[in-house]
Amino acid sequence: MEIRAIGCEPLSLKRVYIENGHTLKVYRETGGYKSLEKAIGMSQDAIIQEVKDSALRGRGGAGFPTGMKWSFVPRDSPKPKYIVCNADESEPGSFKDRYLLEFDPHSLIEGMVIAGFALGAATGYIYYRGEYNYLIHVMDEALREAREAGLLGDNILGSGFSMDIHTHTGAGAYICGEETALLSSLEGFRGHPRMKPPFPAVEGLYASPTIVNNVETLTSVPQIIEMGGIAWRDLGTEKSGGTKLWSISGHVKKPGVYELPMGYADMEKFIMEDCGGMLRSDKKLKAVIPGGSSVYIMNAGQILGQGVTLDYEGLVEAGSMLGTGGMMVMDETVDIMETTKNLSEFYKHESCGWCTPCREGTDWIVKIFDRIAAGGGKPSDAQLLLDICDNIEGKSFCPLGDAAAWPVQSAIKQFPDDFKKWIAGKTNGNGTQPNN
Repeated sequence: MEIRAIGCEPLSLKRVYIENGHTLKVYRETGGYKSLEKAIGMSQDAIIQEVKDSALRGRGGAGFPTGMKWSFVPRDSPKPKYIVCNADESEPGSFKDRYLLEFDPHSLIEGMVIAGFALGAATGYIYYRGEYNYLIHVMDEALREAREAGLLGDNILGSGFSMDIHTHTGAGAYICGEETALLSSLEGFRGHPRMKPPFPAVEGLYASPTIVNNVETLTSVPQIIEMGGIAWRDLGTEKSGGTKLWSISGHVKKPGVYELPMGYADMEKFIMEDCGGMLRSDKKLKAVIPGGSSVYIMNAGQILGQGVTLDYEGLVEAGSMLGTGGMMVMDETVDIMETTKNLSEFYKHESCGWCTPCREGTDWIVKIFDRIAAGGGKPSDAQLLLDICDNIEGKSFCPLGDAAAWPVQSAIKQFPDDFKKWIAGKTNGNGTQPNN
């Protein structure tokens, strides 16, 4: 497993290389909490402006400008304000946040305290996915160290500002990666998404102003305060600032977590050179899902020789999205009908059942895939799948419906032959694909 920076100095991965980088002692020796000291000497508006200038966009998948999100919090609200870290890293293909939580917890604490100071929030929560329960002791120990050092708790660094942070685990529900479902779960209810508006920045946790940011997003905040927003932005592009962590898995020789500058050129070079190329040298690249399973799948023709830049705009132009940066690479041995069936089963299982389009639509998609795999495919099935996806996309209560529809739509569009051979052919009687 590779963990390294390419094309830039490591920022988010800075302490992953250092022994005991998770401890307060090493964190401070490597410049930790200097940004908090600097931020406490700034005004709230100045901190928010630096984050705006940085062009930092949410690293959890949506890509919404972080500084703009912070500016939505009403200053005159009499209610308490909250900072919530979304550590529910549940997107298939994404595993970058785990390394930050395990090897650099103090960078998250520092980022949350700076955000709390900028927004007047006295309480923060880190919501872990259930499967990351084994990591909570690392964060709890870091929180203890920060409290004892006066970096958390009452009168932080003698500034008069007080804030505490608590950890909380979910139960492994993918839907709780959606910010309002996360807040419902944090309050002790079922993880169902909420109607927006009101947005969490106005009425979130306990009906109070709340900012929900991803782990990688919040760990970028100390970097921005240290360097200055514009300098940090200039590491990337004008609209997609800074550096970004990518989780890469599948048929590459060097899977792992890579830190790249936003706008890194290009996607082909990253896969074929930086990640060592195809795992089996005699096999060709067939498909890539660049941003976690909830984005459009790309065929080799959209990547090879196209100069696709790895940022929000570049991937949209190429026909997909950046998402969480969970890149899954597949060679020519992969049957896209089967991989899409697998993803559809995941989305059906993870649907919370709250709204009809998603609950019923994901179930019907899986039923059709099962029938195709069992040898009962019909020529009309591809269009039927697209019709069902059309009745889910944009019509469900939260983005999970879109996430379930997009892989199916793009797989049928980009790899029609992988579907045709199942629908037109016969199986071997046990659901396995015939040799053809």
